[in-house]
Amino acid sequence: MTLLLENSVIASLQNQIDFKHIPNHIAFIMDGNRRWAKQKGLPVPIGHWKGAEVIDRVIKCCLELGVKTVTVFAFSTENWGRSCEEIEYLLKLITVFLKKKKKILIKEGIKLSSIGDPSVFPATLQNELASTIEATSACSKINLVLALNYGSRNEITRAVKKILDDVDLGKIQKQNVTENLISSYLDTSKWSDPDLLIRTSGEKRLSNFLLWQLSYTEVHTTEILWPDFGEEELLQAIIEYQHRERRFGG
Repeated sequence: MTLLLENSVIASLQNQIDFKHIPNHIAFIMDGNRRWAKQKGLPVPIGHWKGAEVIDRVIKCCLELGVKTVTVFAFSTENWGRSCEEIEYLLKLITVFLKKKKKILIKEGIKLSSIGDPSVFPATLQNELASTIEATSACSKINLVLALNYGSRNEITRAVKKILDDVDLGKIQKQNVTENLISSYLDTSKWSDPDLLIRTSGEKRLSNFLLWQLSYTEVHTTEILWPDFGEEELLQAIIEYQHRERRFGG
């Protein structure tokens, strides 16, 4: 009965979706893994593992809806402040996730990319990330962008340094530095800015995530913890997005 009820709710939500107005790019701040585990009396790593599994559901649903790019905040520059044990587990989890999902990503036509600075990660993770990015490079149905050792202030700082280097080299003139040029030096230059940001667990801050790119992004927050996030919550967020008027300051 519960499954039938869930299917009925999802079907009702799907009927409310305007498939001509699907957001092209959705970004996710996947918050609540630790809280979910603690509420259930489980070890924190179990919460992170359940959270990783949710990415599968989200990507599948986004693919079916026609979303072109999904960016997920997987490991922030601030996450280094957590315990050594939790950091070690998170890095192993990302490595295992990449190994386990590589064939599925290829089969489903999901192109993997990353933003941030993974150079400080263990060699095994760096190699697996590079391998998966290469293996999915020809995929074209949807982009999955992992933000790894990512912080927006760090990204902007790195971009400014690159611009200054190129000014010194004479590749660009100082007077030619525009918003578009700065955007081209950011990690996200390959993709359009997110149309919709979804943050779970009731938090209502950006947490140093895509600060430049989210200037005119519609923001949706939900009390649902990330391990419990699914198709129903995604559809509700898109329906809310479709009922907003995006004026971009005009």
